[in-house]
Amino acid sequence: MPLTDSIFAFQIDKTDGKARTGVLRTAHGEVATPVFMPCGTYGAVKGITPDQLHDAGVQMVLANAYHLMLRPGAETVAEMGGLHKMMAWDSPILTDSGGFQVFSLPALRKVSDDGVVFQSHINGDTVELTPETCMDVQAKLGADIIMQLDECPPADAPKEHVAEAVRRSAAWAGRCKAALEKNGAGSLFGIQQGGVFLDLRARSAEALVELDLPGYAVGGLSVGEGHEKMKAVLEHIDGQFPREKPRYLMGVGEPRDIIAAVACGIDMFDCVLPTRNGRNAQAFTWSGRVKLRNSAFAGDTRPLDENCNCYTCRNFSRATLRHYFQAGEMLAATLVTIHNLAFFSQLTSEIRRAIADGELEARSRKWGEQMYSD
Repeated sequence: MPLTDSIFAFQIDKTDGKARTGVLRTAHGEVATPVFMPCGTYGAVKGITPDQLHDAGVQMVLANAYHLMLRPGAETVAEMGGLHKMMAWDSPILTDSGGFQVFSLPALRKVSDDGVVFQSHINGDTVELTPETCMDVQAKLGADIIMQLDECPPADAPKEHVAEAVRRSAAWAGRCKAALEKNGAGSLFGIQQGGVFLDLRARSAEALVELDLPGYAVGGLSVGEGHEKMKAVLEHIDGQFPREKPRYLMGVGEPRDIIAAVACGIDMFDCVLPTRNGRNAQAFTWSGRVKLRNSAFAGDTRPLDENCNCYTCRNFSRATLRHYFQAGEMLAATLVTIHNLAFFSQLTSEIRRAIADGELEARSRKWGEQMYSD
């Protein structure tokens, strides 16, 4: 079984207010933070090779334990030599527990304090996911960072429902820690819940901090609450979690959300936004989004972003990319995905530089004006 050695450390190098730069050390290498992780949900980042990921500046990727557990199966991945071998990816991997995916299928699942019983969306089989089986699956996958099983309530859930999810998630975090300590695989992050209710967020954080975990994630945001409500929750994070531990904001990828979250003390991010939008003819640039299906780009000979040195921007014009999308050429999605991931790598690199220079607030204001002028 390819259990990843639990080599894990986090070092803060520079601070600017609550924001910080640092280094995350794992068995598969070091990661400069703040960092953005693209999603390789099924064990592959859609439409792009591992070499292209490295060339785009990607340091770390996310894979999803829920999907890999159902297909091809954690045992099969282990027999392949683990997720790193299967993906041909030699850098760090974080696996999401699958809790979000399970709870997004309310008609197909039943939850109790023991865990979740759900129907596979692939073949309808009944599957039980408990904190213990969740840890076993992720250990077999061989991830560097492992996420606890949590209950993620919908954005419009009443406070009583959210409070129950906070209680259950805290109990599950303790069981996950106990299960993982038996095999010494990976490094476990707890997941804070609580919706937009600040008292529940504080209660959730307190319970997780008592477990003294290697890192902590903020879950249950970017589910429809909006930018301002997200910021209101994140403004309290620095006082809720230990400053020496990494903090991970799950499922957030809008550039303005990343910038605001870093200012609140967040170190890690993941989202499908750059890859999904890339497949749908939308490119992220320092001047805002470029929607390539727009006829205005039919004769545009400029690169996607004149400040970008990625493979796509060095070789292809907006007009060419638009033509590829219009013609149904599959290369189009790959090229814009390469650019989008390079942009997110550049964005987090510039954020790190701004923190080191003590100018994050001023530069963030400038970036926001450039990217969201409309």
